[in-house]
Amino acid sequence: MNVRERVENHLDELLQHLKTLVSYNSVEGVAEDGYPFGRVPAACLNKALEIAASYGFKTVNLDNYAGYAEMGEGEQVIGILGHLDVVPAGEGWNTDPFDMVIKDGMAFGRGTTDDKGAVIASMIAMEIVKELNVPLTKRVRLIMGTNEESGSKCLAHYVEKEGHIDMGFTPDGCFPGVHGEKGMLGGLFHSKNTKIHDIYGGVASNVVCNKCTIVIDKNTFSSKVLDDYFNDNDIEYTITDNDATVTIEARGVAAHASMPTLGKNAISHLLVGLKQAGFQDDFVEFYNDRLGITTDGSLLGVACNDEYGDLTLNVGVIGMKDGLISGTIDIRFPVTMTVKQILDKMNPNLDTKGGFVEIVKTNEPLYFPIDSPLVSKLLEAYQEVTGDYESKPVTMGGGTYAKGINNCIAFGCEMQDVDNHIHDANEFITIEALIVQTEIYVKAIIKLLEN
Repeated sequence: MNVRERVENHLDELLQHLKTLVSYNSVEGVAEDGYPFGRVPAACLNKALEIAASYGFKTVNLDNYAGYAEMGEGEQVIGILGHLDVVPAGEGWNTDPFDMVIKDGMAFGRGTTDDKGAVIASMIAMEIVKELNVPLTKRVRLIMGTNEESGSKCLAHYVEKEGHIDMGFTPDGCFPGVHGEKGMLGGLFHSKNTKIHDIYGGVASNVVCNKCTIVIDKNTFSSKVLDDYFNDNDIEYTITDNDATVTIEARGVAAHASMPTLGKNAISHLLVGLKQAGFQDDFVEFYNDRLGITTDGSLLGVACNDEYGDLTLNVGVIGMKDGLISGTIDIRFPVTMTVKQILDKMNPNLDTKGGFVEIVKTNEPLYFPIDSPLVSKLLEAYQEVTGDYESKPVTMGGGTYAKGINNCIAFGCEMQDVDNHIHDANEFITIEALIVQTEIYVKAIIKLLEN
């Protein structure tokens, strides 16, 4: 029996386990004593550990931050790092995002691709390696976190408790591997210099905002110009009359913050549209001068690129409290540059009359040469399963666990050029893709055991 056949023998249980994990709305919740990211992510982690234990793996829960399932013995640890938390479901789903539905060869649900599907595929791959009686001279450890989407404190806790791995991968990128991840800057913008009564939109900083609502005075802008702007840019909208004010809701298209050009940012189009329609406001001026609808950071003076890609910028969330408008900025910069280089470019442009930007979080890029041993071994596993010798490892804007632990790259779970709607409505994974990725992980584990 070959590896593909073994995966197919486990397919029913793979899908059942995935359906179980998808049923947990494991968005980060309110921290409680013993539950650092809320009760639901912890419950999802414990269910995953329960499933792993049913295969005979040693399981450990690290204070409900993260846990792991392990097989083998020896000093060296091969790590497979997946996450069980998800981004908010948002709107626009054709099915219940937390009740996995299989239709036309596809499994729909939040986390089916990012990253619960990959966690279960990795677990089944470990079981198949066991079935093949491969000598387990190293420990193979499936590490499962619960806070990857909102800070990866779970991984920092794991490293503090257990240390780094000797080699491994996180199935949270694309095949045939990600040998570089852009650096990241997380920022906030603020303003009290505004006539806006209320504004809110977005679900997470790392998601292109697909709906934004604003409340402003009547007769402060041209409805005709705003209508023309929205129509020209394919932005759906509604305007509701509230006596002295109007409420405007703009609807765009969500996308991952690392690829903002795939979406349409409702915050940006609403504020740019209002400026063009004659709405005069210091905050709106600031937004148009420093952010606008650009996604390359040019208005902040940081537009740049290298041979592996361009800088990207996304505004994810906006809100207003006690007269203060605040919003999030997510910047991903090229793998061959440094945080200091980007900050030096940005610093002269952070403060204006209408608002200011503050940088609250930074991460340097991650980079492995394509011919490095880790990348080469994983590439071989992909090639042997798929027969694809043309595709090469890539760099990407998304940040993964690989930045928080030594000797790790992202490897799978998406295929290049396939849009699985991660961080968007109707996220899915095809059944065939689940089978193939599991087969690849089997080969990858074996090759890392041999290394």
